[in-house]
Amino acid sequence: MTSTGEPSPPPAGGVLWSLAGDIRGLLMLPAALTLQVAHPAVGAGVDEHSVFRTDPWGRGERSLSSLQLWVYGGEAAAEEGRRLRRLHRTIQGTDTRGRSYHALTPANYAWVHATGFPVYQHASRYLVRPLTEAQERALYREWLQVGRILGIHDRDMPQTIEEFWPYYRRMLAEEVEATVVVRELVATDAPVPPPDRGPLLLRLLLRALWPVLLPPLARFRRFLTVGLMPPDARQAIGLDWTPEQERRLRRFGAVVRRIVPLLPERLRYLPRARSARAEWRAGRA
Repeated sequence: MTSTGEPSPPPAGGVLWSLAGDIRGLLMLPAALTLQVAHPAVGAGVDEHSVFRTDPWGRGERSLSSLQLWVYGGEAAAEEGRRLRRLHRTIQGTDTRGRSYHALTPANYAWVHATGFPVYQHASRYLVRPLTEAQERALYREWLQVGRILGIHDRDMPQTIEEFWPYYRRMLAEEVEATVVVRELVATDAPVPPPDRGPLLLRLLLRALWPVLLPPLARFRRFLTVGLMPPDARQAIGLDWTPEQERRLRRFGAVVRRIVPLLPERLRYLPRARSARAEWRAGRA
């Protein structure tokens, strides 16, 4: 708990502390998002209420900033959790199976959060290193702590890995499907506007080159989204993955694992993570 009695972020120096701020974490996010919206209620909420089609870059930037606050935000983490719950209070409707949904229904809200753990666990094998059993257990404990920041009650999330995997497999068997949003996120021909963030000159250049750049970027996005999703989730949603794609992903991962650790801190870690790491090291000195 923080000094104000709020849930505290996961511990400095922990497994999540290392993963969430590393630039390789950016490559894992599309798989997690796609698994989230494979739930009919979550997919319907995003389809009907999100701006991901009209403002994909702003939506992505805000999501990433929020995630960084959960892990590295200190006492600001709990306020970010409250802000997200306020944001989702009015999101409701009917899902593809004709069921009423609300974004803050515990089962729906917990699934959105739960998907991060299996994606981190699976994608780390390719991009970072396979987690040991102790690291997996630590990662799950830390992910539960993030859930508390988001306002998820312990009763609504499996409290151990042993309880998590049956819950996860049941969700794959009974709930997930190739929703409209899933199909859009893995499409290679969906319209995406050019980036509207960054220096003006770069934005102008990207706008001019976007018709040429978008097709290969869309194919690469699909490749990472499907490849870094756990195989059982990929199969449950109905996303194809070939042995040749698996070999390509392994080769790509080998290059990433070799290059990223050689980068200086300012290039390897996102800004908030970099600042938090520097503050933590200074406090230990």
